[in-house]
Amino acid sequence: MSQGGKRRRGKGDRAGSERDGAVFPSLAADAPAGAHEWVSFEDPDEERTWIFDVTFLLSRWACIFGAGCQGVLTGPAAELSQGCCSYGAHFTSAHDVERVRAAAKTLTPDQWQHRAAARKGGVLRAQRDGTRMTRLVDGACIFLNRPGFPGGSGCALHRAALERDQLPLELKPDVCWQLPLRREDQADAAGHVTSTVTQWDRRHWGDGGAEFHWWCTEAPEAFRAERAVYRHMAAELVAMVGPLVFDSLRSYLDAREATVTLPHPALRPKRQLD
Repeated sequence: MSQGGKRRRGKGDRAGSERDGAVFPSLAADAPAGAHEWVSFEDPDEERTWIFDVTFLLSRWACIFGAGCQGVLTGPAAELSQGCCSYGAHFTSAHDVERVRAAAKTLTPDQWQHRAAARKGGVLRAQRDGTRMTRLVDGACIFLNRPGFPGGSGCALHRAALERDQLPLELKPDVCWQLPLRREDQADAAGHVTSTVTQWDRRHWGDGGAEFHWWCTEAPEAFRAERAVYRHMAAELVAMVGPLVFDSLRSYLDAREATVTLPHPALRPKRQLD
């Protein structure tokens, strides 16, 4: 709708939307398959360029654990309520390990189904290359409470954080609270860093990702939140990029939300116009 009223589309016009008197062609119809929009800007304090996935951050994705999530096994397994916890969590640093270890010591039997197993064998396991991960118990992460547990299924660390009025990112492994956000840092020969914040795709899981029966950033049913990702995951984004950079990002996305944006690829087939 333009300020002067409704514009009738001629035969030669492409499907589009009108804002402030201008007509924009349908981005969904014209964009290549899988295309995303991006924004980049310089860090105010460091030799760093930030690149953000505008399409995902403006999308209405939200975690649907226990509400339609089929898990990351090779077949649908919603009844297992494992979410993306089937393989354990890779730790990102020694600080990540120590934070989770400390958090585990504070969990009660009512919060954590596998507390006794952790006391006997710990919460970590090491791979051949030295990478440290959370232990697996009965085919999934040791912190995952299973269906039938009196406290309910789901991550024991996540539950404890909510019960204490804390942010889950204060207790959970980095990769767990960040998902499905992902930050990648690359430095050039001069030391300038390019940091990209985007969605976590199948390929980021390695070779095994291709075998997943289902993955949430591809599933339309996971894109039904009332608020955009950058709003309901604001705390996670601040932790990943810092408050100053997030403020700049938020200001840009606030303005973009009021304009025509590219629908997420998971939704695009339903929005294409002939």
